Amino acid sequence: MALGLPSLGWATRFWKRWYFWATHSRLAPIIVAAKLVARHLPNVLTSFAQRITNAVAEGLNSKIATVQKRACGFRNRDHFKIAVYFHCGGLNLYPAAVTHGKAE
Repeated sequence: MALGLPSLGWATRFWKRWYFWATHSRLAPIIVAAKLVARHLPNVLTSFAQRITNAVAEGLNSKIATVQKRACGFRNRDHFKIAVYFHCGGLNLYPAAVTHGKAE
């Protein structure tokens, strides 16, 4: 068990208990949600075995969407690419003055 996260066995046991409760709750939206998750259960349980997420990709997508919204459109794709590189690259529009030593 890495980083204190639940194990695959724990997740499977929890799923079985929750699925039984959901399907016997007689609440239509919960039953529909339980059946939806049941269809994708192998993919959901993979996250417990692999410990890989797409959080970094989602963060970049969010940043790119913000750049696009702030610009209210670009004249061409190159301007958009430059803006994305600039903002996602962590560049500073006004960098501190760089002082160079005197070459002797």
